[in-house]
Amino acid sequence: MALDSRDELIRELRDVALKAGAAIMEIYASDFDVRSKDDRSPVTDADERAENIIVPRLAEITPDIPVVAEESVSAGNIPDITGGTFWLVDPLDGTREFISRNGEFTVNISLIEGGQPTMGVVYVPARHRMYTASGPGAAVIEEGNEDARSIAARLPADDGLVAVASRSHRDAQTDEFLETLNIKDFTAAGSSLKFCLVAAGDADIYPRFGRTMEWDTAAGHAVLAAAGGTVRTTDGDELRYGKDGFENPHFIARGREA
Repeated sequence: MALDSRDELIRELRDVALKAGAAIMEIYASDFDVRSKDDRSPVTDADERAENIIVPRLAEITPDIPVVAEESVSAGNIPDITGGTFWLVDPLDGTREFISRNGEFTVNISLIEGGQPTMGVVYVPARHRMYTASGPGAAVIEEGNEDARSIAARLPADDGLVAVASRSHRDAQTDEFLETLNIKDFTAAGSSLKFCLVAAGDADIYPRFGRTMEWDTAAGHAVLAAAGGTVRTTDGDELRYGKDGFENPHFIARGREA
């Protein structure tokens, strides 16, 4: 499938995310086991089953585009991405949320071109919610049986910002940073949902000073960028993808800027 068929491509991403989400929910409803990877992060059969659905399908629809997927990288399978265009897949972002059964876990697929996420999907299977991004101004949310609708990041209100931060990984550095801003309200959320809350205009800022990997952030970044927001490092540079080791620096995601 050619990259100029982006409407068709985003439909394919949506469909494979739905299939992966269905597999995740089957395991979510069961008495599943939790294991630890080499980096001590948790993994379940849901992570692996979802990735085994997504990666082969991406290889079918775009055989010339390499796929970087979290569990495959953990197993030592790292493709050549020197061409600059590749997929980033986190089959189950928010494994801790999955384990605690709070519903705030997501399926994440994003296309990287020239270091930037240009399209992607974030699917929240426990809430039947799908965010898609196919380019600037083309961020969309689907919820349950409702019609799809466009979303856009907002300008901050004069009376202060609404901040969102990690439910499982919030730290003192995040709190110290937020204390430097005029924060009128705060909400916690898991996984890449934090990017999507900013993209939908439900929050204004999401700072992250803990460790993240590129597959954790790319799809949410794509949605936020399509909605008019930004993701920048603490030095003010745009967060980029395809870095050695796939580890992100600290970053701050924001809604629309004046």
